[in-house]
Amino acid sequence: MSISQTVRAFADLAIQSGSWKELDRIYLENRILGMIGEEALEPSEDNAAEADTLTLVEALMAQAEKNKVIGSLQAEYDILEAQLTDLLTPSPSAVNEHFAQLYAQTPDAATDYFYRLCKNNNYIKTKAIAQNIVFPAESDYGILEITINLSKPEKDPKQIAAERNSISVDYPKCLLCMENEGYKGRVNHPARTNHRIIRMAFDEEIWGFQYSPYAYYNEHAIILSQEHRPMKISKETFKRLLAITKVLPHYFVGSNADLPIVGGSILSHDHYQGGRHTFAMAEAAIEKTVKLAGYESIQAGIVKWPMSVIRLQGTAVDELTEAADWILNKWREYSDETVQISAYSADGTPHHTITPIARRKNELFELDLVLRDNNVSEEYPDGIFHPHQEVHHIKKENIGLIEVMGLAVLPPRLALELKEVERYLLDQENELADCHRDWAEKLKAEHTATAENVTAIVQTAVGKVFEQVLKDAGVFKRNQQGQDAFQRFIDYLQ
Repeated sequence: MSISQTVRAFADLAIQSGSWKELDRIYLENRILGMIGEEALEPSEDNAAEADTLTLVEALMAQAEKNKVIGSLQAEYDILEAQLTDLLTPSPSAVNEHFAQLYAQTPDAATDYFYRLCKNNNYIKTKAIAQNIVFPAESDYGILEITINLSKPEKDPKQIAAERNSISVDYPKCLLCMENEGYKGRVNHPARTNHRIIRMAFDEEIWGFQYSPYAYYNEHAIILSQEHRPMKISKETFKRLLAITKVLPHYFVGSNADLPIVGGSILSHDHYQGGRHTFAMAEAAIEKTVKLAGYESIQAGIVKWPMSVIRLQGTAVDELTEAADWILNKWREYSDETVQISAYSADGTPHHTITPIARRKNELFELDLVLRDNNVSEEYPDGIFHPHQEVHHIKKENIGLIEVMGLAVLPPRLALELKEVERYLLDQENELADCHRDWAEKLKAEHTATAENVTAIVQTAVGKVFEQVLKDAGVFKRNQQGQDAFQRFIDYLQ
C-alpha cells in the first residue's frame, strides 16, 4: 500500500468513526499529510485492501520517522500517534452525548460503545497489552491470575535524559486529572490527545469515567474525582462505590487503601478502579457468618481468603454504608499486640485502613472490606503486612486493589528471569539471578523437569509465591493464632 493509499484509508476510518462527514475528506487527507511530513497526495489509485487501525497508524508513523517529523524518543512517537488517532475520535461532548443516549437503552450498551471507541483509537494499547504474560494459578482460595506486565515500554537512556532536562510543568497535576483529556503530552508526561472522559455525578460531585490505557483485566476502568485531592477511605467512599454499582451494575468497583505501603501507586488523586471482570476473591465463599449488632438486615461474614476480608450483603445501600463506616472506624482504633497489630505509632501516626470492593449480585449489593495495616518493624522494615523478604524475588511492590482481589501484577524483569530458572531446572547453561537461587534449588529438588513440563512447574511455583504474598499481607493469619485474633476483632465489633 502506498503512503497516499494509506492516508486515504485512514481518512476513511476517520469518517466511518462518525467524527467527520464525507465533505471533510479533503481537509482530513491534508491534515494527515501535514502531520506525517508529506507534501502532496498522489492521484487517486485503485483502493488497497482494507487494513486495521493499528496497521495504518504504524505505516503513517513509519513515514513520519522517514520524513524526520519525529526523532527517536518514544515520547515524540506517542505524541504524534495520539494526534493521528484523535482524528478517529469524536469530541468529548459528542462522546458523552452518545454514551448517555446508549445508557438510556442499557448500561452495557453505553460501556460497550465507549470501550470499543477507546480500543479503536488506540487509547487502550491493545497491541502492547497482548505482550503481557498471563497464566492461571490454582490455590487453596480459587484460581489466582498471574500477569507479568510487559505492556508499558521501558524508557531508553535518551528518553531518561530528555526527562531530566525538561522544564518542570505542574499541568496536569497528575496522570488522573481531568486536564489530561486532549493534552498533547511532553517528554515527561504521556500523550493524551485521543483521550476521552465520561462525566458522571456521584454524591453531588462530578466524577470522570475512563479506561486504563494499559489494562490489567477486561474493561479496566478508572473513576476519578474532578478535584485533585488525596485518596481517602471514608463513609463517602463506601457510599460512592455502592452508587457506582447502581449506575454500572455490570461492573465491580473498588478503591486502593489510602495509606503508604498498603495503598496503590497514585495516592495523590482520589480515584477508584472497576471493570467487567470476576476475580477469585469475588467467588470466594463466606466461611464464617458474623452478626453485626444494629445491622440485623445485613448478611455478613468472613471470606475464605488469604487476606482478612469481611463481606457485607444487603439490599439497603444506606445501611450497608453505615455498617461499613462503623467497621472502618472500629478497625482504625483496634490493636492486638499478640499479632503485631497496632492502630497508632507512639507519635500518633495512624496505621489502619480498608481496601473496599463493591459489586452487584442480582438484587443484592455486596461490599468486601479488606483490613489493612501498614506498620513496619525491625524484622519487616518494608511492612509487617507486606510481602516478606523471602518472596521479594517475585514480588516486593505494594499490594494494591488488583492484587488484593487475586490478580498478581508482576514486574517485567521476570519474563527473562523465569526463563533462566527454567534453564537451570533443565541443567542447561543459564544466567540464574542470585535472588532466585534458593527458590530454584528447592524446585529442582522437588521436581523432575523436562522440556514439556518445565514452564508449568515454574508457573505453578510462581502462583504459590503469589498466594504467600497475599498471606503475608493478611493482618489475621490463616493459622489458629491468627483466626483466634480475628474472632477477637469480630467480638470487638459487637
